[in-house]
Amino acid sequence: MKLQGQSALVTGGASGLGGETARQLAGAGVKVAILDRNLQLGETLAKEIGGIALACDITDTNSLQTAIDDATTAHGPARILVNAAGIGGAKRLVAKDGTPMPLEDFSHIIHVNLIGTFNAIRLATAPMLQLPELEDGERGVVISTASVAAYDGQIGQAAYAASKGGLASMTLPLARDLAQFGVRFMTIAPGLFLTPLLHQLPEEIQQSLGASIPFPKRLGKASEYAELVLHIVNNLSLNGEVIRLDGALRLPPR
Repeated sequence: MKLQGQSALVTGGASGLGGETARQLAGAGVKVAILDRNLQLGETLAKEIGGIALACDITDTNSLQTAIDDATTAHGPARILVNAAGIGGAKRLVAKDGTPMPLEDFSHIIHVNLIGTFNAIRLATAPMLQLPELEDGERGVVISTASVAAYDGQIGQAAYAASKGGLASMTLPLARDLAQFGVRFMTIAPGLFLTPLLHQLPEEIQQSLGASIPFPKRLGKASEYAELVLHIVNNLSLNGEVIRLDGALRLPPR
């Protein structure tokens, strides 16, 4: 798909991986709608890149549908959806005092990362399937964000790994489902990236984490994630696959 002139939705697009993706998409001539709970941060970035920012909670269907409708009014129907919204969290199954992990802690991460992402996919692709075909019969592309934790989650990451594993596992069936309509579906599984969360850690811890990566021995850059998003959009043969973007990292047990 040629990027110039297309419309895109980026959930979690106000900062981090989503923010840099919004920036690079806009730089390639895409009309970008940033969907994020942090409207103030989203509006700051939207002003910078010439896009729009819309308050959105991916777990709230009314909020999400309203944001998609407003984006469509402003930019036309989206042919690109990038799912970058998500949360982290770590907690052992049973605490040292013998207390089991609260079920709501597990449910919350699953609800945001897995169900919320699916919610965005189903609402954004419905109108996408009705769009006229582009070259080679393509109508659109969806890119979701999993994590290497989907494959080698660490102690305390049961909920997070399960949520990201779910995103990885539904990549192929959704790609097969959408193939008949000319819509591709891909997922990126980042390793350790220098996102706002890691920026809060002391410099020595950041360096230690970066040194654990085989090569390059540094934390990933948001720009590298965004560059892969743009390549996926451009490369018609990429479909139904999860790409690990991790410098050959394999997470240890803890």
